[in-house]
Amino acid sequence: MSTESMSMSSQRLVDNLAYKLKRRQVVGSRAAALETLLVLRQVVSKARFSNIDQLVDIIRGAGRKLVEAQPKEYAVGNTIRKVLHHIREEYQTATGGVPSTSRTSFSISKFLVQGQPRKQAVAVQSEDRPLLKENDPDDPDSFAKGLKPVLMEAIQDVLDELETVYDNVSKNAKDHIHSDEIILTLGMSRTVEAFLKSAAHHRKYTVIVVESAPSYGGHEMAKSLSAAGISTFLVPDSSIFAVMSRVNKVIIGAHAILANGGMFAVTGSQLAATAARAHSTPVVVCAGQFKFTPMWNLYHEYAALDFGDPSAVLGFEEGDLVDKVDVVNPYYDYVQPELIDVYITNYGDHPPSAIYRLIKETYYDEDNELDSSTTAPESSKS
Repeated sequence: MSTESMSMSSQRLVDNLAYKLKRRQVVGSRAAALETLLVLRQVVSKARFSNIDQLVDIIRGAGRKLVEAQPKEYAVGNTIRKVLHHIREEYQTATGGVPSTSRTSFSISKFLVQGQPRKQAVAVQSEDRPLLKENDPDDPDSFAKGLKPVLMEAIQDVLDELETVYDNVSKNAKDHIHSDEIILTLGMSRTVEAFLKSAAHHRKYTVIVVESAPSYGGHEMAKSLSAAGISTFLVPDSSIFAVMSRVNKVIIGAHAILANGGMFAVTGSQLAATAARAHSTPVVVCAGQFKFTPMWNLYHEYAALDFGDPSAVLGFEEGDLVDKVDVVNPYYDYVQPELIDVYITNYGDHPPSAIYRLIKETYYDEDNELDSSTTAPESSKS
């Protein structure tokens, strides 16, 4: 086995997760991101490398297999890029290099949280941490041994961010929802659920939940909100435009937030956002920043090419009608950035026009394409 190879146990973990993703046994952005991160932690902890390029190649190899297994779960690729970003930053510090602070000297996220940024500080190497040397012929494993502890800490930071994303998105919910407002939401989103429940501690308001056929996730959402003491009404998808004149705000979740400020979200979101625009009703999206992806929606104006079983929409018992129509059951709609007013994330509130800058801060440009041969298909498959 070469010094830069992935261990057999790590390879098995990657293959197992790839199988689960391909079989849709891991579904949803947060679940996919958590599973990916746990596997990457094992890959890094067991990897053998003597320089940073070898480590990056190992991570890319694992990430490429996972992304190819399920390219429609954007959170997998996002997590790979986030880990690669942290690895590069820790490497710069550990080897005494200058971190790429010039590209992140001004951060929108930090500015919103902390206010006016201070003057750029020069990174100082800790006195109790010796500088690491790559490709040491006397001890080929010394570089990996020295770098792994800080990489484990960095990966744990990403894991903590994922585990607390609901709370961090919801912490300022009371500032976005006011007393006696009527809120419309769509289907079942854990992030929106936590957001609405957080606001309910401070405000009395009403939620109209669209059931989101054919998955009918809205039923679960309505039950959960009602159990929390929130005045809740469940309506069919066909009622969206009819009730919109009474709605003060639309609050929905996202599956993936694209670099142009648009997003993929549960089917029906595009209809709700369009109806909201016709009635000048604000559209608010609650999502963790781990859903930010550098991909663009280049090919599909209204929906992602990710389809479910058409029999859920029109059963085969319909007889002759089935042979006369083409039935599609898309999992996700594409919602254009102009239909969205604000994204509420775990790092503050951002307009769609700011998403591209935030992505530039979150990932390194060289990691946007985990593999140059798969980038176009990943974008087209959405």
